[in-house]
Amino acid sequence: MPALKPTSYAAEVVWLGRVANSDHNLSADAVEGLDLTFGGDVLEFHSGVTRQSCVRVKALYERGTEIMNVRQLSVVSQEELDQIAEIMGVDQVDPAMLGASIVVKGLPDLTHVPPSSRLQGPSGATITIDMENRPCEFPGRVIEETYPGLGHRFKSAAKGRRGVTAWVECAGRLSVGDCMRLFIPDQPRWAHMESVRSQ
Repeated sequence: MPALKPTSYAAEVVWLGRVANSDHNLSADAVEGLDLTFGGDVLEFHSGVTRQSCVRVKALYERGTEIMNVRQLSVVSQEELDQIAEIMGVDQVDPAMLGASIVVKGLPDLTHVPPSSRLQGPSGATITIDMENRPCEFPGRVIEETYPGLGHRFKSAAKGRRGVTAWVECAGRLSVGDCMRLFIPDQPRWAHMESVRSQ
């Protein structure tokens, strides 16, 4: 029996971006397409089959440990970007300011799609959702340049709306305008989740 269940949900790719070097600037440059390999987008700062561990996995590894790179891509939804902008009191939140790789439209509550779900494009390019991408203060610094005095609002406004990190499971071309179909793991929610989260 297949472990991944196709759904009726689909997401339109409305924006694609690439971060050249987040050591100097988190901002992404808009592009019309991404040629995704097993290491992600080879021209992207976060690409690679492996990476150095960071604060996201500090409970597991000493910082700088080489681990598999399941943070190749940053995926956000247009709907959640609009919600963040409304809460912040700004006209819009440009995905480039967040260092986004992919912006999709039409997939409700993207940030809470189950980990290990897949999004598959028409070329066969398939990305696997790792987990929620928790907001930090770095995008706020970039937003501050456009909206002086308001960048500090990003972290709280983006809580539960920041999108997900993902990695490439099947290589292929992804272009603006493509439709990506959602597949979810066919398993129930773990019965002990709430008790573990409260520890």
